[in-house]
Amino acid sequence: MQAAIHSTAIVHPDATLHPTVTVGPYAVIGAAVSIGANTQIGPHVVIDGHTTIGQRNQIFAGAAIGTEPQDRKYQGAPSRTVIGDDNKIREYVTINRATAEGEVTQIGDGNLLMACSHVAHNCTIEDGVVIANGVALAGHVRIESRATIGGVLGVHQFVRIGRLAMVGGMSRIDRDVPPFMLVEGSPGRVRTLNRVGLKRAGYDDLDAGLTTQTLHKAFRVLYRSSATLDQALEELQLLPQCEALQHLVRFLQESKAGARGPMTGRKRKGHHD
Repeated sequence: MQAAIHSTAIVHPDATLHPTVTVGPYAVIGAAVSIGANTQIGPHVVIDGHTTIGQRNQIFAGAAIGTEPQDRKYQGAPSRTVIGDDNKIREYVTINRATAEGEVTQIGDGNLLMACSHVAHNCTIEDGVVIANGVALAGHVRIESRATIGGVLGVHQFVRIGRLAMVGGMSRIDRDVPPFMLVEGSPGRVRTLNRVGLKRAGYDDLDAGLTTQTLHKAFRVLYRSSATLDQALEELQLLPQCEALQHLVRFLQESKAGARGPMTGRKRKGHHD
């Protein structure tokens, strides 16, 4: 059994396609590409470079995956692009491979990348992430699982977006977005707890592993008090501990020491970013 390849598609003979893969008209697939079972490649899709794509992915018309990074440092290294299972990659999405040898642009499982979004070199997208139309991720952006990114916005290089965060459309994201928070604006600011996202994810106040009540208290300490970040992190240790709170604290500690630093909330009298 051979993959169902349209007669107008160009598939390099060294490419590895599972027999259940379908390839649409005028698609182009390079030599170092590997594609898993039941993945659908739409018309005019280009997949190049050292690219591995898992099972049951849907890649729609005009997408370009594994193409050279838009990075002046790139010198032709055999860097990689790795995409997991059950992703939907919509029309004209672009996903660039990493810059240096041994590096990877990585996308996990069950993500939705809407039309005309861009994933630059060395980005990491975990699982269950939704990226709306026209979003541009600069290099080295990392998005944790189940975050939602609203449409027509840019994310600065090296920014991290935390688990179950919600980013409002047309925002400017130039600092790290903490987990479980809703962010919007230009410049972006933490506005409130992402309660809708938490509810949709199946969490409530009675859940022992992720408590919205505790997260709401953490939000108020972090973004509605006059405490500095260091003081707020100390206060969070006094709250009822759960995995979600520990993840939030760990994220903020790493962000404080990282390239971009954490996003702030609204300004209050006597409060400094």
